[in-house]
Amino acid sequence: MKPKAKSIEVYKNDLPDGLDLGDIVAVDTETRGLKLGRDRLCLVQVSAGDGNCHLVQFPDGGFDAPNLKALFTDKAVTKIFHYARFDIAAIQTYLGVWCEPVYCTKIASILVRTYTDRHGLKDVCKEFLGVELSKEQQSSDWAAETLTPEQIEYAAADVLYLHEIRARLDAMLARENRQELAEACFGFLKTRVELDIAGWRDEDVFAH
Repeated sequence: MKPKAKSIEVYKNDLPDGLDLGDIVAVDTETRGLKLGRDRLCLVQVSAGDGNCHLVQFPDGGFDAPNLKALFTDKAVTKIFHYARFDIAAIQTYLGVWCEPVYCTKIASILVRTYTDRHGLKDVCKEFLGVELSKEQQSSDWAAETLTPEQIEYAAADVLYLHEIRARLDAMLARENRQELAEACFGFLKTRVELDIAGWRDEDVFAH
């Protein structure tokens, strides 16, 4: 089964006023590359888990986005990411805010899917939901002024199923009695990202 959103809205520079996404929001980002000091934030995707996706494009490098920043800093709204470490760093670097609180489906997957070393979003979607995610657009030009239909569909798919995946992982965390460990990891993400930004991205500061 291929992913299909009910609707995908694309905005420039910010979410519209008055958009209510509830208290649990799936989030993803697209950048020009993987080096944040060099490769700027181009797109932020959010979904309330209702099958609808909202994409905020930053075509000119302006990052005021007050509505998006308010969402990310709202302590009453949990933000779900897959590999939150990178997305939080991109958001902090370019939007200047910390996303809190956070749930990372990749961390949860590593903690409970110990029978595999495949924890990418594509692998988790296939196992839990029978959904085949295409990664063909992953390395495309996200800084383009106008995104292609294929890029838009790809970007939406990255947030479309995170609520369902979180529910499956929560059940497994409870079964294995690892909820507190997961929450501690999610809480540490801000510090981990601060270390990344400060220059310790590739070093384990806890190693001997």
